Amino acid sequence: MRSLSTLGAAFAFAALIFTNTGAMASEQTELLDRSARTIEHMKVAPAFERARSMMKDAKAILVVPSLVRGGFIFGAEGGTGVLMRNNGGTWSEPAFYTMGSASFGLQAGLEQTEVVMLIMSDRALDALTRAEFKFGAGASLTLVDLSAGASANTAPNLSGDIIIWTSGKGLYGGLTLNGSVVKARDEWNTAFYGRPAPVSDILANRVRAPGANPIRQQLSALN
Repeated sequence: MRSLSTLGAAFAFAALIFTNTGAMASEQTELLDRSARTIEHMKVAPAFERARSMMKDAKAILVVPSLVRGGFIFGAEGGTGVLMRNNGGTWSEPAFYTMGSASFGLQAGLEQTEVVMLIMSDRALDALTRAEFKFGAGASLTLVDLSAGASANTAPNLSGDIIIWTSGKGLYGGLTLNGSVVKARDEWNTAFYGRPAPVSDILANRVRAPGANPIRQQLSALN
């Protein structure tokens, strides 16, 4: 059973890899650029072809350009990502998020993958915009896996609350979200926008990003 201390260690692992103390806006800008490249990769992925037409109906999108898994006796995975809401055909400003989980076992090496989640229902978006959301903890969300490592018959239809695409291959093909925790990265949002910026304000475009958002161009090309 995962404990709170274990999940805390997972987030510490993610922070060690992805952040420096007192993150500056340049780090967020770099993450936006990497997230845009992830959308580019998804556009040409055969596994995503079936979901392409659903982009216009997505409530939001969460992009984690580098989800890392590693460790030996203790294994953890985590990454920093970007959540953007679809406001009637136009995409919101970016809200920065962190995702992490932890497990015990004899795990060797360090692996990483790109992850994109299409948020297809209001209840899924509501769950992800809570102070902290844990997959598999009573939310009863339906997940559809379109990862490169998933079987072609894994998702006979695309009816789900969250549609997941990942570039992971080999032993880490596919993604197990059960037990993963997702929460807003408030310090990153504050650094990027220059003041405290609640996720609700960001997704409703009540705050403005200091520069261009390269993810929008990639998302527009998918519609």
